[in-house]
Parts: sequence; structure tokens; C-alpha cells
Amino acid sequence: MSEKRCYSVNRYRIDKHYTLMKKKTIKSFVLRVDSDTMDAIEQWAEDEFRSINGQLQYIISEALRKNGRLKKRSVEQNNNQDEKDSE
Repeated sequence: MSEKRCYSVNRYRIDKHYTLMKKKTIKSFVLRVDSDTMDAIEQWAEDEFRSINGQLQYIISEALRKNGRLKKRSVEQNNNQDEKDSE
């Protein structure tokens, strides 16, 4: 009879039957937009009680979802993160 070995490393769970579960990584980048576009984004974010960063994440995730390029689960996670960002 074989032993099931399980190791805990911080918040990760590793064993021979499970894959490594890791935290969602967030990448940052520089975005250049014209002032009219930025004004519109700022106003939209304010109208929906989001940060500008949260609004941009929402816009991007919605566009990816509508074009079938993002899994549904990822969109839900992003929207939950957007809500946390706006608090």
C-alpha cells in the first residue's frame, strides 16, 4: 500500500495527485492614451465607483470575454478583484 504524501509550502498545496495551486499573478505595464480617452475612462470609473485601474481591468476583461478569449471563471475572478480595487 502506497502512502499519499502531501507537503504544504506557504499557501501552496503539493502532492502527487494535485497540481501546484498558486496565487494569481498580476502583471503591470505602461499604457499611453490620449487625454480625451483618459478623461472618458476617469468619468466612467467615477460613475461606477471604481478606481481607474479597476475600470481598465473591467473594460479589458469584458472585451476578452465578449470575443471568447477569456474563460468565464477568469472573468468572475477579475470582476471580484475589480470590486476590491474600488473599495
